Amino acid sequence: MIRIVIADDHAIVREGLKRIVGDAQGLQVLGEAADGHEVMQRVRELEFDVLVLDLSMPGRSGMELIKLVKAEKPKLRILVLSMHQETQYAVRAIRSGASGYLTKESAPAQLEQALRKIAAGGAYISAEVAEQLALGAMPGGKAAAPHESLSDREFDVLRRLAAGESVTEIAAGLNLSVKTVSTHKANGMAKLGLQNQTELVRYALKHGLIELG
Repeated sequence: MIRIVIADDHAIVREGLKRIVGDAQGLQVLGEAADGHEVMQRVRELEFDVLVLDLSMPGRSGMELIKLVKAEKPKLRILVLSMHQETQYAVRAIRSGASGYLTKESAPAQLEQALRKIAAGGAYISAEVAEQLALGAMPGGKAAAPHESLSDREFDVLRRLAAGESVTEIAAGLNLSVKTVSTHKANGMAKLGLQNQTELVRYALKHGLIELG
């Protein structure tokens, strides 16, 4: 039996995932979590095999949470479930310690397969993500893009800004102060050598960090 904990801040999403898992033989949902604090509670109080983790819950960012979970239970397998299609999110999640990355759009068709593969010790990622990881590991490989030097928080803040969110909206979404978000913005913009919002949006589109439409 593969024991699973589902972490997502939307109850309707958790219910949908539980239905998918419930229809599959050999899979059991052992617990749920609605935010980062509850995730750590479940990790400490339950014995399970795979954590299905939403990347965009309130509070700590998904990358930070992945690292915290792996520090507590290094052998626990993590499948990231995200609304973000962008490859950079998946690459960062895998480098942080996740074993797989699945978009919410593809979850109904691929969740069971991803859970079984990850629980068996494998990885579940797209060909594009695998290529990015391989290129980054190769000596003398493709030069890293400037945004790869950003911290996870800086990356998240700048991507949200480029997608049209205000500093106030980002602060509320990440459960941070406006001042902290502004600091991440300033540091990130400096690292990328960008002067204004227009340059940020242009950069984000060029590097596939956001999508049009």
